[in-house]
Amino acid sequence: NTAQPSAGNASAPAPDAVLRPEILALSAYHVADARGLIKLDAMENPYGLPPELRAEVARIAADAALNRYPDPQAKGLKRRLRIAMGVPAAADVMIGNGSDEIIQILTLAVARPGAVILGVEPSFVMFRMLATFAGARFVGVPLASDFSLDAEALLAAIAEHRPALIFLAYPNNPTGNLFDPAVIRRVIEAAPGIVVVDEAYHAFAERSFLPALEQYPNLLVMRTLSKLGLAGLRLGFLVGAPDWIGQLDKVRLPYNINVLSQCVAETVLAHGDALDRQTALLRDERALLAAALAAVPGVEVFPSAANFLLFRVAQASIVFEALRARGVLIKRLDGAHPLLADCLRVTVGAPEENAAFLGALRAALGLES
Repeated sequence: NTAQPSAGNASAPAPDAVLRPEILALSAYHVADARGLIKLDAMENPYGLPPELRAEVARIAADAALNRYPDPQAKGLKRRLRIAMGVPAAADVMIGNGSDEIIQILTLAVARPGAVILGVEPSFVMFRMLATFAGARFVGVPLASDFSLDAEALLAAIAEHRPALIFLAYPNNPTGNLFDPAVIRRVIEAAPGIVVVDEAYHAFAERSFLPALEQYPNLLVMRTLSKLGLAGLRLGFLVGAPDWIGQLDKVRLPYNINVLSQCVAETVLAHGDALDRQTALLRDERALLAAALAAVPGVEVFPSAANFLLFRVAQASIVFEALRARGVLIKRLDGAHPLLADCLRVTVGAPEENAAFLGALRAALGLES
């Protein structure tokens, strides 16, 4: 007898019959294909590690016990992070697979029925997305027209919605500015839950809320190693009072940081001066690029304390495509939020990358042939 092929389950449900409506309504986080392009869209450090440090990393990686599970607490990496980042002695540290995992842990941990997570907009899109994933309601408070915090609107939203969790990026992405620390302190004092200050760009801003942890028990500070030049390792960390970190750590998946990420990051952070030199170069390049961009007719550049610049230009979407056609990929923000109308964002690259971007932009604007 010849077996007949199965017709499968003819009554199998479609995704829209099973998945939550808010998930079906989402658009996936889009990562542009950068092959063959000068990549200035993702706030990456353009510089590789120095040759001698690459050689040391190779030796460490070669000896890594890939047949064993990693240290579930990443104790060696935590010790090195404490030293490299100046973590206060009384604070505890939790490490995540990038800041995204930490945001996910935070949103899952507070997502009781009816819980509200609050942030400002425009800001890092994963705050809203991960709140939605967790089934919590996200309330976004618009920034002022100059991208500063609207203190009264923010405090009124806190009083109305009583959020379990508040996210504030310092400096903010995609706008690049540092919010008024006095307003952030008012938010922390008014918050009925925890406040997370996202310091992904701390090395470029040279400003931090880490020293305020002792004063505010409900404050947590989040950072990432991605912008420092280790984006490929996917490492973020959260710093705060041991009571908070201990509870949040229950939500973290075991073995979330792999063996190679742990040993490579620990090795590189022991040579933090190499990363510091690159960061200093990028701060200098930021100033040069901002001045050159401001000199281009028809371009408005906004102040930035990060490793990127937000700028506004007429017909931004057309300019974006013209830049891409000329081999330069930046970030199109036009349409993402009303305050970002006709806005584009460019990562500060190496000098030759910045020069190529400026040349392509002038050509896109018809200023050069």
